[in-house]
Amino acid sequence: MTSIDLFRHLIPLNALSEESLGEVVRRAAIESVRAGQTVFREGDTDHDSIYLLSGGMLLRSRELGSERLVDAGSDAARYALAQLKPRQSSGVVKRDATIARIDSSLLDRLITLEQSAQAGGIEVVEFDQSADSDWMMTLLRQETFQQLPAANISALFARFEPVDVKAGQVIIKQGDRGDHYYVIREGRANVSRKADSGKVAMLGELNAGQGFGEEALLAGAPRNATVMMLTSGVLMRLGADDFNALLKAPLVRTVTLAQARELAKAGAGLLDVRTEDEFRQGSIKGSVNLPLYLLRMKAPQLDASRKFVALCETGSRSTAAAFLLAERGLDVYVLAGGLSTLPRGGS
Repeated sequence: MTSIDLFRHLIPLNALSEESLGEVVRRAAIESVRAGQTVFREGDTDHDSIYLLSGGMLLRSRELGSERLVDAGSDAARYALAQLKPRQSSGVVKRDATIARIDSSLLDRLITLEQSAQAGGIEVVEFDQSADSDWMMTLLRQETFQQLPAANISALFARFEPVDVKAGQVIIKQGDRGDHYYVIREGRANVSRKADSGKVAMLGELNAGQGFGEEALLAGAPRNATVMMLTSGVLMRLGADDFNALLKAPLVRTVTLAQARELAKAGAGLLDVRTEDEFRQGSIKGSVNLPLYLLRMKAPQLDASRKFVALCETGSRSTAAAFLLAERGLDVYVLAGGLSTLPRGGS
Protein backbone atom coordinates (compact mmCIF):
# COMPACT_ATOMS: atom_id res chain seq x y z
CA MET A 1 0.00 0.00 0.00
CA THR A 2 1.47 3.35 -1.02
CA SER A 3 1.60 6.27 1.37
CA ILE A 4 -1.16 8.06 -0.52
CA ASP A 5 -3.41 5.02 -0.04
CA LEU A 6 -3.00 5.41 3.73
CA PHE A 7 -4.51 8.89 3.50
CA ARG A 8 -7.15 8.45 0.82
CA HIS A 9 -9.89 7.26 3.23
CA LEU A 10 -9.26 9.89 5.91
CA ILE A 11 -11.82 12.65 6.50
CA PRO A 12 -11.85 15.33 5.07
CA LEU A 13 -8.88 14.32 2.89
CA ASN A 14 -11.25 12.09 0.94
CA ALA A 15 -12.85 15.28 -0.44
CA LEU A 16 -9.61 16.38 -2.16
CA SER A 17 -8.64 15.89 -5.78
CA GLU A 18 -5.79 13.49 -6.51
CA GLU A 19 -3.38 16.38 -7.10
CA SER A 20 -4.22 18.19 -3.87
CA LEU A 21 -4.19 14.97 -1.87
CA GLY A 22 -0.74 14.26 -3.24
CA GLU A 23 0.51 17.64 -2.07
CA VAL A 24 -0.93 17.10 1.43
CA VAL A 25 0.64 13.65 1.68
CA ARG A 26 4.00 14.94 0.50
CA ARG A 27 4.00 17.58 3.26
CA ALA A 28 2.60 15.43 6.05
CA ALA A 29 4.97 14.61 8.94
CA ILE A 30 4.92 10.87 9.64
CA GLU A 31 6.03 9.87 13.15
CA SER A 32 6.55 6.55 14.94
CA VAL A 33 5.58 6.79 18.60
CA ARG A 34 6.06 4.28 21.40
CA ALA A 35 3.45 2.99 23.83
CA GLY A 36 3.04 5.34 26.80
CA GLN A 37 4.13 8.45 24.88
CA THR A 38 1.87 11.52 25.01
CA VAL A 39 1.31 12.94 21.52
CA PHE A 40 -0.83 15.94 22.53
CA ARG A 41 -2.32 17.32 25.73
CA GLU A 42 -5.73 18.54 26.77
CA GLY A 43 -5.85 22.31 26.24
CA ASP A 44 -3.24 22.40 23.44
CA THR A 45 -3.89 25.03 20.74
CA ASP A 46 -1.54 23.79 18.01
CA HIS A 47 -2.43 23.94 14.31
CA ASP A 48 -2.01 20.25 13.48
CA SER A 49 -4.54 17.70 12.32
CA ILE A 50 -3.26 14.41 13.78
CA TYR A 51 -4.33 11.09 12.28
CA LEU A 52 -3.68 7.57 13.62
CA LEU A 53 -2.28 5.36 10.84
CA SER A 54 -1.33 2.30 12.91
CA GLY A 55 -1.50 1.14 16.53
CA GLY A 56 -3.84 2.47 19.21
CA MET A 57 -4.37 5.80 20.96
CA LEU A 58 -6.09 6.48 24.29
CA LEU A 59 -7.96 9.79 24.46
CA ARG A 60 -8.24 11.03 28.05
CA SER A 61 -10.23 14.04 29.26
CA ARG A 62 -9.74 15.21 32.84
CA GLU A 63 -12.51 17.75 32.53
CA LEU A 64 -15.05 15.18 31.35
CA GLY A 65 -13.55 12.31 33.34
CA SER A 66 -13.59 10.08 30.28
CA GLU A 67 -11.32 7.73 28.34
CA ARG A 68 -11.75 6.37 24.82
CA LEU A 69 -9.53 3.98 22.87
CA VAL A 70 -9.12 4.63 19.14
CA ASP A 71 -7.68 1.80 17.02
CA ALA A 72 -6.09 2.38 13.61
CA GLY A 73 -8.40 1.23 10.84
CA SER A 74 -11.56 1.94 12.83
CA ASP A 75 -14.21 4.45 11.75
CA ALA A 76 -13.06 6.79 14.55
CA ALA A 77 -9.50 6.75 13.15
CA ARG A 78 -10.72 8.20 9.86
CA TYR A 79 -11.08 11.55 11.65
CA ALA A 80 -8.35 13.76 13.14
CA LEU A 81 -7.85 12.99 16.84
CA ALA A 82 -9.28 15.52 19.33
CA GLN A 83 -9.47 18.06 16.54
CA LEU A 84 -11.32 20.87 18.35
CA LYS A 85 -8.98 23.54 19.77
CA PRO A 86 -8.16 23.91 22.55
CA ARG A 87 -7.94 20.12 22.47
CA GLN A 88 -10.63 18.48 24.57
CA SER A 89 -8.47 15.50 25.57
CA SER A 90 -4.90 14.22 25.78
CA GLY A 91 -3.64 11.56 23.39
CA VAL A 92 -1.55 8.76 24.95
CA VAL A 93 -0.24 5.91 22.81
CA LYS A 94 -1.71 2.60 23.96
CA ARG A 95 0.12 0.42 21.42
CA ASP A 96 3.15 1.42 19.35
CA ALA A 97 1.72 3.66 16.66
CA THR A 98 2.31 5.66 13.51
CA ILE A 99 0.72 9.10 13.28
CA ALA A 100 0.50 11.75 10.59
CA ARG A 101 0.63 15.48 11.35
CA ILE A 102 -0.96 17.73 8.73
CA ASP A 103 -1.10 21.53 8.68
CA SER A 104 -4.79 22.20 9.42
CA SER A 105 -4.85 25.62 7.74
CA LEU A 106 -3.33 24.24 4.53
CA LEU A 107 -5.85 21.41 4.45
CA ASP A 108 -8.74 23.78 5.06
CA ARG A 109 -7.67 26.15 2.27
CA LEU A 110 -7.34 23.33 -0.27
CA ILE A 111 -10.78 22.00 0.58
CA THR A 112 -12.26 25.50 0.43
CA LEU A 113 -10.76 26.13 -2.99
CA GLU A 114 -12.02 22.87 -4.46
CA GLN A 115 -15.50 23.02 -2.97
CA SER A 116 -15.90 26.68 -3.93
CA ALA A 117 -14.97 25.74 -7.46
CA GLN A 118 -17.56 22.95 -7.50
CA ALA A 119 -20.24 25.24 -6.09
CA GLY A 120 -19.59 28.36 -8.13
CA GLY A 121 -17.56 27.41 -11.18
CA ILE A 122 -14.42 29.17 -9.94
CA GLU A 123 -11.33 28.52 -12.02
CA VAL A 124 -8.93 26.56 -9.83
CA VAL A 125 -5.27 26.03 -10.63
CA GLU A 126 -4.47 22.34 -10.15
CA PHE A 127 -1.48 21.55 -7.96
CA ASP A 128 0.38 19.51 -10.54
CA GLN A 129 3.11 17.46 -8.88
CA SER A 130 5.05 17.42 -12.16
CA ALA A 131 5.64 21.16 -11.67
CA ASP A 132 7.24 22.96 -8.75
CA SER A 133 4.21 23.96 -6.67
CA ASP A 134 6.11 24.65 -3.44
CA TRP A 135 5.65 28.39 -3.87
CA MET A 136 1.87 27.93 -4.10
CA MET A 137 1.72 25.83 -0.96
CA THR A 138 3.92 28.32 0.90
CA LEU A 139 1.52 31.13 -0.02
CA LEU A 140 -1.47 29.10 1.11
CA ARG A 141 0.11 28.70 4.55
CA GLN A 142 0.72 32.41 4.99
CA GLU A 143 -1.58 34.45 7.23
CA THR A 144 -2.28 36.84 4.37
CA PHE A 145 -3.73 34.12 2.17
CA GLN A 146 -5.67 32.62 5.07
CA GLN A 147 -7.76 35.80 5.09
CA LEU A 148 -8.55 35.85 1.36
CA PRO A 149 -11.76 34.54 -0.21
CA ALA A 150 -11.21 31.31 -2.12
CA ALA A 151 -12.19 33.04 -5.35
CA ASN A 152 -9.39 35.59 -4.90
CA ILE A 153 -6.80 32.87 -4.35
CA SER A 154 -7.93 31.00 -7.45
CA ALA A 155 -7.79 34.17 -9.53
CA LEU A 156 -4.35 35.07 -8.18
CA PHE A 157 -2.84 31.73 -9.13
CA ALA A 158 -4.43 31.99 -12.57
CA ARG A 159 -3.01 35.49 -13.16
CA PHE A 160 0.55 35.07 -11.86
CA GLU A 161 3.00 35.17 -14.79
CA PRO A 162 6.30 33.19 -14.65
CA VAL A 163 9.51 35.12 -15.39
CA ASP A 164 12.94 33.48 -15.77
CA VAL A 165 15.72 35.47 -14.07
CA LYS A 166 19.52 35.28 -13.85
CA ALA A 167 21.97 35.70 -10.98
CA GLY A 168 22.91 39.36 -10.63
CA GLN A 169 19.77 40.60 -12.37
CA VAL A 170 18.12 43.64 -10.77
CA ILE A 171 14.38 43.00 -10.54
CA ILE A 172 13.26 46.26 -8.97
CA LYS A 173 15.37 49.39 -8.52
CA GLN A 174 15.07 51.95 -5.76
CA GLY A 175 13.34 55.08 -7.07
CA ASP A 176 11.56 53.38 -9.97
CA ARG A 177 7.79 53.32 -10.35
CA GLY A 178 6.08 50.21 -9.01
CA ASP A 179 4.19 48.15 -11.59
CA HIS A 180 4.33 44.52 -10.38
CA TYR A 181 4.29 42.34 -7.28
CA TYR A 182 6.64 39.33 -7.28
CA VAL A 183 6.86 35.97 -5.54
CA ILE A 184 10.06 33.92 -5.71
CA ARG A 185 9.26 30.50 -7.11
CA GLU A 186 12.87 29.37 -7.42
CA GLY A 187 16.08 31.07 -6.32
CA ARG A 188 17.27 33.69 -3.82
CA ALA A 189 17.51 37.50 -3.87
CA ASN A 190 18.84 40.26 -1.63
CA VAL A 191 17.22 43.55 -0.67
CA SER A 192 19.31 46.73 -0.37
CA ARG A 193 18.65 50.42 0.17
CA LYS A 194 20.79 53.41 -0.74
CA ALA A 195 20.78 56.25 1.80
CA ASP A 196 20.99 59.94 0.89
CA SER A 197 24.66 59.80 1.89
CA GLY A 198 25.27 57.24 -0.84
CA LYS A 199 25.88 54.37 1.56
CA VAL A 200 24.16 51.11 0.58
CA ALA A 201 22.71 48.94 3.36
CA MET A 202 21.73 45.30 2.95
CA LEU A 203 18.26 44.83 4.42
CA GLY A 204 17.86 41.09 4.06
CA GLU A 205 17.61 38.03 1.84
CA LEU A 206 14.51 36.63 0.14
CA ASN A 207 13.95 32.93 -0.55
CA ALA A 208 11.49 30.73 -2.43
CA GLY A 209 7.88 31.45 -1.46
CA GLN A 210 8.56 35.02 -0.32
CA GLY A 211 7.10 38.06 -2.06
CA PHE A 212 8.38 41.58 -2.70
CA GLY A 213 7.46 44.78 -4.47
CA GLU A 214 4.18 45.37 -2.66
CA GLU A 215 5.29 48.55 -0.85
CA ALA A 216 5.31 50.74 -3.95
CA LEU A 217 1.98 49.37 -5.17
CA LEU A 218 0.29 49.88 -1.80
CA ALA A 219 1.74 53.31 -1.12
CA GLY A 220 1.57 54.62 -4.68
CA ALA A 221 5.19 55.71 -4.24
CA PRO A 222 8.52 54.94 -5.94
CA ARG A 223 10.34 51.73 -5.02
CA ASN A 224 12.05 52.21 -1.65
CA ALA A 225 14.65 49.46 -2.12
CA THR A 226 16.49 47.46 -4.75
CA VAL A 227 16.03 43.71 -5.16
CA MET A 228 18.74 41.76 -7.01
CA MET A 229 18.86 38.03 -7.68
CA LEU A 230 21.62 36.14 -5.90
CA THR A 231 20.96 33.05 -8.03
CA SER A 232 19.19 32.20 -11.24
CA GLY A 233 15.57 31.22 -10.78
CA VAL A 234 11.94 31.85 -11.60
CA LEU A 235 9.72 34.66 -10.33
CA MET A 236 5.92 34.79 -10.42
CA ARG A 237 4.76 38.28 -11.39
CA LEU A 238 1.40 39.92 -10.72
CA GLY A 239 0.28 43.21 -12.28
CA ALA A 240 -0.61 46.22 -10.15
CA ASP A 241 -4.34 46.16 -10.98
CA ASP A 242 -4.68 42.48 -10.09
CA PHE A 243 -2.65 43.00 -6.91
CA ASN A 244 -4.84 45.87 -5.75
CA ALA A 245 -8.12 44.12 -6.55
CA LEU A 246 -7.30 40.64 -5.30
CA LEU A 247 -4.88 41.26 -2.40
CA LYS A 248 -5.04 44.85 -1.18
CA ALA A 249 -8.80 45.37 -1.18
CA PRO A 250 -9.73 42.38 1.05
CA LEU A 251 -6.87 42.77 3.52
CA VAL A 252 -6.24 46.41 4.40
CA ARG A 253 -8.51 47.55 7.26
CA THR A 254 -8.85 51.22 8.18
CA VAL A 255 -9.97 52.80 11.45
CA THR A 256 -11.00 56.32 12.39
CA LEU A 257 -9.07 58.36 14.92
CA ALA A 258 -11.68 57.56 17.58
CA GLN A 259 -11.40 53.85 16.83
CA ALA A 260 -7.61 54.03 16.92
CA ARG A 261 -7.78 55.64 20.35
CA GLU A 262 -10.08 52.86 21.58
CA LEU A 263 -7.71 50.23 20.24
CA ALA A 264 -4.80 51.95 21.97
CA LYS A 265 -6.71 52.04 25.26
CA ALA A 266 -7.28 48.31 24.90
CA GLY A 267 -3.54 47.73 24.51
CA ALA A 268 -2.90 48.10 20.79
CA GLY A 269 0.51 49.41 19.77
CA LEU A 270 0.85 52.54 17.63
CA LEU A 271 3.43 52.18 14.84
CA ASP A 272 4.56 55.35 13.09
CA VAL A 273 6.11 54.13 9.82
CA ARG A 274 7.45 57.49 8.62
CA THR A 275 11.17 58.20 8.49
CA GLU A 276 13.13 58.97 11.65
CA ASP A 277 13.36 62.66 10.72
CA GLU A 278 9.60 62.95 10.21
CA PHE A 279 8.91 61.16 13.49
CA ARG A 280 11.15 63.56 15.39
CA GLN A 281 8.95 66.43 14.20
CA GLY A 282 6.05 64.96 16.17
CA SER A 283 3.63 62.07 16.25
CA ILE A 284 0.76 60.65 18.29
CA LYS A 285 1.71 60.28 21.96
CA GLY A 286 2.82 56.74 22.78
CA SER A 287 3.61 55.77 19.19
CA VAL A 288 6.81 53.92 18.26
CA ASN A 289 8.82 54.74 15.14
CA LEU A 290 9.32 51.84 12.74
CA PRO A 291 10.17 53.26 9.29
CA LEU A 292 8.62 51.37 6.40
CA TYR A 293 11.98 50.51 4.87
CA LEU A 294 13.01 48.69 8.08
CA LEU A 295 9.74 46.81 8.46
CA ARG A 296 10.90 43.48 7.01
CA MET A 297 13.93 43.47 9.30
CA LYS A 298 12.15 44.57 12.49
CA ALA A 299 8.81 42.76 12.12
CA PRO A 300 9.97 39.60 14.01
CA GLN A 301 10.54 41.77 17.10
CA LEU A 302 6.85 42.75 17.32
CA ASP A 303 4.50 40.92 19.67
CA ALA A 304 2.28 38.76 17.45
CA SER A 305 -0.36 38.48 20.19
CA ARG A 306 -0.94 42.25 20.18
CA LYS A 307 -3.00 44.47 17.86
CA PHE A 308 -1.34 47.42 16.10
CA VAL A 309 -2.39 50.62 14.36
CA ALA A 310 -0.07 51.84 11.60
CA LEU A 311 0.40 55.61 11.15
CA CYS A 312 1.95 57.82 8.50
CA GLU A 313 1.31 61.25 7.03
CA THR A 314 -1.49 60.39 4.58
CA GLY A 315 -2.18 56.68 5.06
CA SER A 316 -0.21 55.49 2.03
CA ARG A 317 2.87 54.14 3.80
CA SER A 318 0.82 52.80 6.70
CA THR A 319 -1.30 50.85 4.19
CA ALA A 320 1.88 49.21 2.90
CA ALA A 321 3.04 48.57 6.46
CA ALA A 322 -0.27 46.94 7.44
CA PHE A 323 -0.10 44.62 4.46
CA LEU A 324 3.52 43.63 5.14
CA LEU A 325 2.79 42.93 8.79
CA ALA A 326 -0.38 41.00 7.95
CA GLU A 327 1.80 38.79 5.74
CA ARG A 328 3.73 37.96 8.89
CA GLY A 329 0.66 37.09 10.93
CA LEU A 330 0.14 40.38 12.82
CA ASP A 331 -3.24 42.02 13.42
CA VAL A 332 -2.80 45.54 12.03
CA TYR A 333 -5.12 48.46 11.23
CA VAL A 334 -4.48 51.68 9.28
CA LEU A 335 -5.39 55.15 10.54
CA ALA A 336 -7.64 56.43 7.75
CA GLY A 337 -6.23 59.57 6.15
CA GLY A 338 -3.10 59.41 8.28
CA LEU A 339 -1.71 62.01 10.64
CA SER A 340 -2.65 64.82 8.28
CA THR A 341 -6.28 64.46 9.40
CA LEU A 342 -5.54 65.09 13.06
CA PRO A 343 -6.88 68.33 14.50
CA ARG A 344 -4.17 70.96 14.90
CA GLY A 345 -2.36 70.40 18.17
CA GLY A 346 -4.23 67.13 18.75
CA SER A 347 -2.90 63.62 19.33
